[in-house]
Amino acid sequence: MTRTLVIANQKGGVGKSTSVMNLGVAMAERGMRVLLIDMDPQGGLTAAFGVDYYDIRRSAFSLIMYNHVSLARVLRPIRGKLALVPASIDLAAAEIELAKYADRAHRLRLSLQRSRIPFDFIFIDTPPGLGILTANGLVAADEVLVPVQCHYLAMRGVRALMDTVVRVKSKLNPSLRLAGLFGTMYRPNSPHSQEVVSELRDVFGPKFYKNLINYDDAVAEAPVAGLSMLEYMPRHPVAHGYRALAEEIARGRQE
Repeated sequence: MTRTLVIANQKGGVGKSTSVMNLGVAMAERGMRVLLIDMDPQGGLTAAFGVDYYDIRRSAFSLIMYNHVSLARVLRPIRGKLALVPASIDLAAAEIELAKYADRAHRLRLSLQRSRIPFDFIFIDTPPGLGILTANGLVAADEVLVPVQCHYLAMRGVRALMDTVVRVKSKLNPSLRLAGLFGTMYRPNSPHSQEVVSELRDVFGPKFYKNLINYDDAVAEAPVAGLSMLEYMPRHPVAHGYRALAEEIARGRQE
């Protein structure tokens, strides 16, 4: 059975695209069939895999706008068991274009339901903010993953996202649930980072994953090479962090 997870946070710069990329590669390393969907008009995930954001004929925009465009026509094999639905610059106009559809928040879910391609995991990357593209991700998913930068100000947007998740669950997607939150850009020697993590654990308990993703400049270097951290520096602490986090997520359904 496919697990569909949306990675969402209304704040930008918290590591959504980086996390989708590295978790996807980590799951593929575990032998899982993985699909990554880039719903962010900025196309960070798409660019990180070396796909030209400005030269894409069919993209996530095509998938949500046109009923005749199938997932098979849009996805791109990346490597091994990993595939990508890329973003394109057209997504920037999606908020306006989707206004004419009564089912505008359900477009991605309907497209995935029409697909017969088997995947073990689908990870959906969303833009900052809580607009229609993020709503499509929340409606299409079964679970929400929330990356939280280990900084006090980054915690302020979490409550707004939680409120949105509750509204989407009650009105649009009754099966939606919170898979969990995980810390990004953690500085092990920073008392501030430690305090933020402690507060997150107090508030969210077991819903805050144990494994933290450390801050390191190498994380920004890897996408320049079109690689995840797991491929760029396989033994780096950040690579180990994403592998451990992927393991937590993979076994979460059974817990």
